[in-house]
Amino acid sequence: MPFNNERKLMLPVSLCIDFGNSKLKAAIFQGDRMAYKFEFTEDEAIHSLQKIITIHAPKKAILSSVINHSKSIDNFLNQNTKLTLLNSDTPLPFLNAYGTPSTLGNDRLALVAGLSKFYPEQSSLIISIGTCITYSFLAKNNAFRGGAISPGVELRLRSLNEYTDHLPLVQREGHLSILGYDTETCIRSGVINGMLSEISGMIELYESQYGNINAVLTGGDAPFFESRMKKKIFADVNFLFKGLYAILEYQK
Repeated sequence: MPFNNERKLMLPVSLCIDFGNSKLKAAIFQGDRMAYKFEFTEDEAIHSLQKIITIHAPKKAILSSVINHSKSIDNFLNQNTKLTLLNSDTPLPFLNAYGTPSTLGNDRLALVAGLSKFYPEQSSLIISIGTCITYSFLAKNNAFRGGAISPGVELRLRSLNEYTDHLPLVQREGHLSILGYDTETCIRSGVINGMLSEISGMIELYESQYGNINAVLTGGDAPFFESRMKKKIFADVNFLFKGLYAILEYQK
Protein backbone atom coordinates (compact mmCIF):
# COMPACT_ATOMS: atom_id res chain seq x y z
CA MET A 1 0.00 0.00 0.00
CA PRO A 2 1.48 3.43 -0.95
CA PHE A 3 2.33 6.00 1.68
CA ASN A 4 0.10 9.11 1.96
CA ASN A 5 2.46 11.30 -0.04
CA GLU A 6 2.60 8.62 -2.76
CA ARG A 7 -1.20 8.61 -2.90
CA LYS A 8 -1.17 12.38 -3.48
CA LEU A 9 1.24 11.95 -6.35
CA MET A 10 -1.15 9.46 -7.95
CA LEU A 11 -4.05 11.93 -7.99
CA PRO A 12 -4.79 13.52 -11.39
CA VAL A 13 -3.38 17.03 -11.68
CA SER A 14 -5.38 19.79 -13.39
CA LEU A 15 -4.60 23.43 -14.17
CA CYS A 16 -7.33 26.09 -13.90
CA ILE A 17 -6.62 29.59 -15.22
CA ASP A 18 -8.63 32.78 -14.73
CA PHE A 19 -7.73 35.89 -16.73
CA GLY A 20 -9.78 38.69 -15.15
CA ASN A 21 -9.85 42.41 -15.88
CA SER A 22 -7.46 43.28 -13.07
CA LYS A 23 -5.63 40.04 -12.24
CA LEU A 24 -4.37 36.91 -13.99
CA LYS A 25 -4.52 33.88 -11.72
CA ALA A 26 -4.07 30.13 -11.90
CA ALA A 27 -4.56 27.16 -9.60
CA ILE A 28 -3.36 23.57 -9.50
CA PHE A 29 -5.83 20.89 -8.43
CA GLN A 30 -4.78 17.49 -7.16
CA GLY A 31 -7.94 15.47 -7.51
CA ASP A 32 -10.80 17.62 -6.18
CA ARG A 33 -8.49 19.60 -3.89
CA MET A 34 -7.01 22.97 -4.84
CA ALA A 35 -3.35 22.60 -3.87
CA TYR A 36 -1.62 25.73 -5.20
CA LYS A 37 -2.61 29.21 -6.35
CA PHE A 38 -0.61 31.65 -8.49
CA GLU A 39 -0.89 35.25 -9.67
CA PHE A 40 1.02 36.97 -12.49
CA THR A 41 0.85 39.73 -15.10
CA GLU A 42 -0.01 39.18 -18.77
CA ASP A 43 3.62 39.81 -19.72
CA GLU A 44 4.66 37.05 -17.31
CA ALA A 45 1.89 34.65 -18.37
CA ILE A 46 3.75 32.23 -20.65
CA HIS A 47 6.85 32.13 -18.43
CA SER A 48 4.73 31.59 -15.30
CA LEU A 49 2.55 28.92 -16.93
CA GLN A 50 5.63 27.17 -18.30
CA LYS A 51 7.08 27.02 -14.80
CA ILE A 52 3.79 25.75 -13.32
CA ILE A 53 3.48 23.04 -15.97
CA THR A 54 7.11 21.98 -15.61
CA ILE A 55 6.80 21.57 -11.84
CA HIS A 56 3.28 20.12 -11.54
CA ALA A 57 2.78 18.39 -14.93
CA PRO A 58 -1.00 18.83 -15.31
CA LYS A 59 -2.54 16.64 -18.00
CA LYS A 60 -5.46 18.98 -18.69
CA ALA A 61 -6.21 22.67 -18.30
CA ILE A 62 -9.06 25.13 -18.55
CA LEU A 63 -8.73 28.83 -19.39
CA SER A 64 -11.39 31.42 -18.61
CA SER A 65 -10.55 34.85 -19.99
CA VAL A 66 -12.42 38.15 -20.14
CA ILE A 67 -9.49 40.00 -21.72
CA ASN A 68 -8.05 39.93 -25.24
CA HIS A 69 -5.02 37.90 -24.24
CA SER A 70 -2.30 36.81 -26.63
CA LYS A 71 -3.17 33.71 -28.68
CA SER A 72 0.38 32.52 -28.07
CA ILE A 73 -0.82 31.63 -24.56
CA ASP A 74 -3.56 29.40 -26.02
CA ASN A 75 -1.03 27.81 -28.37
CA PHE A 76 1.38 27.13 -25.53
CA LEU A 77 -1.33 25.53 -23.38
CA ASN A 78 -2.60 23.44 -26.31
CA GLN A 79 0.90 22.11 -26.91
CA ASN A 80 1.48 21.18 -23.27
CA THR A 81 -1.95 20.15 -21.95
CA LYS A 82 -5.37 19.05 -23.09
CA LEU A 83 -6.90 22.56 -23.08
CA THR A 84 -10.52 23.61 -22.63
CA LEU A 85 -11.09 27.25 -23.59
CA LEU A 86 -14.21 28.28 -21.71
CA ASN A 87 -16.91 29.99 -23.78
CA SER A 88 -20.69 29.90 -24.28
CA ASP A 89 -20.40 26.65 -26.28
CA THR A 90 -18.50 24.70 -23.61
CA PRO A 91 -20.49 21.74 -22.21
CA LEU A 92 -21.60 22.55 -18.67
CA PRO A 93 -22.52 20.35 -15.67
CA PHE A 94 -25.85 22.17 -15.28
CA LEU A 95 -28.77 23.23 -17.47
CA ASN A 96 -28.07 26.76 -18.69
CA ALA A 97 -31.52 28.28 -19.21
CA TYR A 98 -30.25 31.88 -19.17
CA GLY A 99 -32.14 34.02 -21.71
CA THR A 100 -28.99 35.24 -23.51
CA PRO A 101 -26.30 32.60 -22.87
CA SER A 102 -23.81 34.25 -25.24
CA THR A 103 -23.73 37.34 -22.98
CA LEU A 104 -23.22 35.41 -19.75
CA GLY A 105 -19.78 35.99 -18.26
CA ASN A 106 -17.36 33.10 -17.88
CA ASP A 107 -17.03 33.92 -14.20
CA ARG A 108 -20.73 33.31 -13.60
CA LEU A 109 -20.60 30.07 -15.63
CA ALA A 110 -17.79 28.85 -13.40
CA LEU A 111 -19.48 29.91 -10.17
CA VAL A 112 -22.71 28.12 -11.06
CA ALA A 113 -20.74 25.03 -12.09
CA GLY A 114 -19.17 25.08 -8.63
CA LEU A 115 -22.62 25.10 -7.04
CA SER A 116 -23.64 22.16 -9.24
CA LYS A 117 -20.64 20.06 -8.19
CA PHE A 118 -20.25 20.95 -4.53
CA TYR A 119 -23.93 21.51 -3.61
CA PRO A 120 -25.77 18.98 -5.78
CA GLU A 121 -29.57 18.72 -5.69
CA GLN A 122 -29.83 21.82 -3.51
CA SER A 123 -31.06 25.34 -4.22
CA SER A 124 -28.00 27.58 -3.97
CA LEU A 125 -27.10 31.24 -4.42
CA ILE A 126 -23.53 32.30 -5.19
CA ILE A 127 -22.79 35.96 -4.46
CA SER A 128 -19.57 37.32 -5.98
CA ILE A 129 -18.34 40.71 -4.76
CA GLY A 130 -15.80 42.45 -6.96
CA THR A 131 -16.16 45.30 -9.43
CA CYS A 132 -19.83 44.32 -9.44
CA ILE A 133 -21.92 42.16 -7.15
CA THR A 134 -23.35 39.23 -9.09
CA TYR A 135 -26.07 36.98 -7.72
CA SER A 136 -26.38 33.63 -9.52
CA PHE A 137 -29.04 31.13 -8.47
CA LEU A 138 -29.00 27.40 -9.20
CA ALA A 139 -32.28 25.59 -8.51
CA LYS A 140 -32.21 22.16 -6.90
CA ASN A 141 -33.17 20.61 -10.28
CA ASN A 142 -29.73 21.80 -11.53
CA ALA A 143 -31.18 24.56 -13.74
CA PHE A 144 -29.71 28.06 -13.94
CA ARG A 145 -31.92 30.89 -15.16
CA GLY A 146 -30.14 33.97 -13.87
CA GLY A 147 -29.90 36.23 -10.86
CA ALA A 148 -28.96 39.88 -10.49
CA ILE A 149 -26.10 42.37 -10.93
CA SER A 150 -25.40 45.55 -8.99
CA PRO A 151 -22.39 47.88 -8.49
CA GLY A 152 -19.55 46.85 -6.21
CA VAL A 153 -18.04 48.95 -3.45
CA GLU A 154 -15.46 50.85 -5.53
CA LEU A 155 -18.03 51.66 -8.23
CA ARG A 156 -20.38 53.08 -5.61
CA LEU A 157 -17.69 55.15 -3.91
CA ARG A 158 -16.35 56.48 -7.22
CA SER A 159 -19.78 57.30 -8.64
CA LEU A 160 -20.63 59.48 -5.64
CA ASN A 161 -17.46 61.45 -6.29
CA GLU A 162 -17.65 61.57 -10.10
CA TYR A 163 -21.36 62.33 -10.49
CA THR A 164 -21.57 65.07 -7.86
CA ASP A 165 -19.82 68.42 -7.55
CA HIS A 166 -18.73 68.33 -3.93
CA LEU A 167 -18.71 64.79 -2.52
CA PRO A 168 -15.17 63.45 -1.92
CA LEU A 169 -13.74 60.12 -3.01
CA VAL A 170 -13.87 58.03 0.15
CA GLN A 171 -11.84 54.89 0.90
CA ARG A 172 -13.70 51.82 2.17
CA GLU A 173 -11.30 51.46 5.10
CA GLY A 174 -11.98 53.71 8.04
CA HIS A 175 -14.57 54.37 10.72
CA LEU A 176 -17.82 52.57 9.97
CA SER A 177 -21.05 52.92 11.90
CA ILE A 178 -24.74 53.31 11.11
CA LEU A 179 -24.63 56.99 12.10
CA GLY A 180 -22.01 58.86 10.08
CA TYR A 181 -20.75 61.99 11.82
CA ASP A 182 -19.27 63.84 8.81
CA THR A 183 -19.41 63.61 5.01
CA GLU A 184 -16.75 60.87 4.77
CA THR A 185 -18.30 58.61 7.38
CA CYS A 186 -21.81 59.23 6.01
CA ILE A 187 -20.68 58.07 2.56
CA ARG A 188 -18.90 55.03 3.98
CA SER A 189 -21.95 54.15 6.07
CA GLY A 190 -24.29 54.51 3.12
CA VAL A 191 -22.15 52.43 0.76
CA ILE A 192 -20.90 49.66 3.07
CA ASN A 193 -23.99 49.28 5.25
CA GLY A 194 -26.15 49.63 2.15
CA MET A 195 -24.32 46.74 0.50
CA LEU A 196 -24.56 44.61 3.64
CA SER A 197 -28.30 45.25 3.77
CA GLU A 198 -28.62 44.54 0.04
CA ILE A 199 -26.84 41.18 0.29
CA SER A 200 -28.82 40.08 3.35
CA GLY A 201 -32.06 41.28 1.75
CA MET A 202 -31.36 39.43 -1.50
CA ILE A 203 -30.73 36.19 0.40
CA GLU A 204 -34.03 36.66 2.21
CA LEU A 205 -35.83 37.31 -1.09
CA TYR A 206 -34.54 34.04 -2.55
CA GLU A 207 -35.43 32.19 0.63
CA SER A 208 -38.97 33.61 0.54
CA GLN A 209 -39.46 32.12 -2.95
CA TYR A 210 -37.38 28.94 -2.83
CA GLY A 211 -37.24 27.95 0.84
CA ASN A 212 -33.94 27.02 2.45
CA ILE A 213 -30.97 27.79 0.19
CA ASN A 214 -27.21 27.54 0.41
CA ALA A 215 -25.71 31.03 0.18
CA VAL A 216 -22.02 31.27 -0.74
CA LEU A 217 -19.99 34.48 -0.75
CA THR A 218 -16.96 34.81 -3.03
CA GLY A 219 -14.93 37.36 -4.98
CA GLY A 220 -12.07 39.65 -4.04
CA ASP A 221 -14.13 41.68 -1.57
CA ALA A 222 -15.79 38.68 0.09
CA PRO A 223 -13.56 38.68 3.22
CA PHE A 224 -14.22 42.39 3.81
CA PHE A 225 -17.98 41.85 3.85
CA GLU A 226 -18.14 38.40 5.44
CA SER A 227 -16.69 39.68 8.71
CA ARG A 228 -19.31 42.44 8.84
CA MET A 229 -22.42 40.44 7.99
CA LYS A 230 -24.89 39.62 10.74
CA LYS A 231 -26.33 36.75 8.72
CA LYS A 232 -24.09 33.68 8.77
CA ILE A 233 -22.90 32.90 5.28
CA PHE A 234 -20.22 30.56 3.92
CA ALA A 235 -17.37 32.44 2.22
CA ASP A 236 -14.85 30.94 -0.19
CA VAL A 237 -12.60 33.27 -2.18
CA ASN A 238 -11.44 30.33 -4.33
CA PHE A 239 -14.91 29.21 -5.42
CA LEU A 240 -14.43 30.39 -9.01
CA PHE A 241 -11.44 28.06 -9.37
CA LYS A 242 -13.52 25.22 -7.95
CA GLY A 243 -16.14 25.96 -10.58
CA LEU A 244 -13.56 25.96 -13.37
CA TYR A 245 -12.38 22.60 -12.10
CA ALA A 246 -15.98 21.32 -12.14
CA ILE A 247 -16.34 22.37 -15.79
CA LEU A 248 -13.01 20.81 -16.71
CA GLU A 249 -13.99 17.53 -15.06
CA TYR A 250 -17.27 17.53 -17.02
CA GLN A 251 -15.52 17.58 -20.40
CA LYS A 252 -15.45 14.28 -22.29
